[in-house]
Parts: sequence; C-alpha cells; structure tokens
Amino acid sequence: MRIIGGTKKGLLIQAPNNLPVRPTTDRSKESLFNILQHSIAIEGIEALDLFTGTGNISYELASRGAALVLSIDKDFGCVKFVKENAQKLGLPQIQVRKQDVFTALKNMTQSFDLIFADPPYALADIIKIPEIVFDKKLLKSNGLLVVEHGSSLDLSQQIGFFEDRKYGQSTFSFFKPITENNHI
Repeated sequence: MRIIGGTKKGLLIQAPNNLPVRPTTDRSKESLFNILQHSIAIEGIEALDLFTGTGNISYELASRGAALVLSIDKDFGCVKFVKENAQKLGLPQIQVRKQDVFTALKNMTQSFDLIFADPPYALADIIKIPEIVFDKKLLKSNGLLVVEHGSSLDLSQQIGFFEDRKYGQSTFSFFKPITENNHI
C-alpha cells in the first residue's frame, strides 16, 4: 500500500502477511479521497478510523494534515503495526487503541469531523454502525461517516445515508447528521 497524498505522498508501506486484514485498495482509496476533498477540509480535522487494520486510511489522513486520527482495532498485531509505522513515519497525531470497535463506540464521548469504518465484510453488525454513531452523537454537525462494505450490502435505508459509490466488490456508503437545516 502507498500513501497517495500529503506530506508523506508516495511512501510505500508493506504490511506483514499474517495480519487478518483486507486493506482498501490504492485505487479505491484514491477515489475516496477525491470525494472527501470536495466534502470536507482534511487539514486540522479530528478523525476516527474504525477497524483500522493496517492503518492505511489513518496514514493517509495524517499525511494530509488531520490534527488527530484515533485508530481502533481489536487485533494486537494490527495495533502494534500501526503504532510502529506512525512512529516511524513521524505521524504523532495517530493514536492507536486496541479495543473492540462496538465497545469503543458505545463508550465514546468525543465527536469527530470524519469517521471511517472498514469492518470485515462478513460482519453482520455493519448495519448498526450508523445508528450507534448518530445515537451517541459521535459526528460533529458538519461531520461525515464513511462505511466501506461489500457491494452486496445495501445501507441506503440507514439513518443519515445520502450516497454510495461502488468500486467492484467494495462500496463506500456516506452518511451525515440530520439537522433542522439538513433533511436527507
């Protein structure tokens, strides 16, 4: 995987083969960040990267100037890998936490400008992510939630949904808070 933008643009990161991950492809990641650059200013944001895996999205956000990237994964190997790489790359704004994502979400009190979730595609509880995020008010009023999931799953009926983009077997579903001025 490579970092495609920002101060660390072009750096290649080789993940160990023994991590239980399915990293977002460079092509899909490039498409995602093209969409994000028209939706939010990444410079200075606070972001939450759920099911961080290799840290692919965390590195990209930090490279592009995010002030804070909280990366959560329950796998010890993933957490160790992301911590080591964040330190090696000089990206101190990446904070890594080893925890079950759903437990973390239910106990979280901080709100974020961007939340990115890339759960295992076979995870049955993917559909609960938007509901928990909005029930707990984890997104700032102009924030954005992006859930990457298998293209066979339709999240369009979930709270806050406004758009999805399909890239082969992967889909990015986009959500934003519903406010009085923003009826979806």
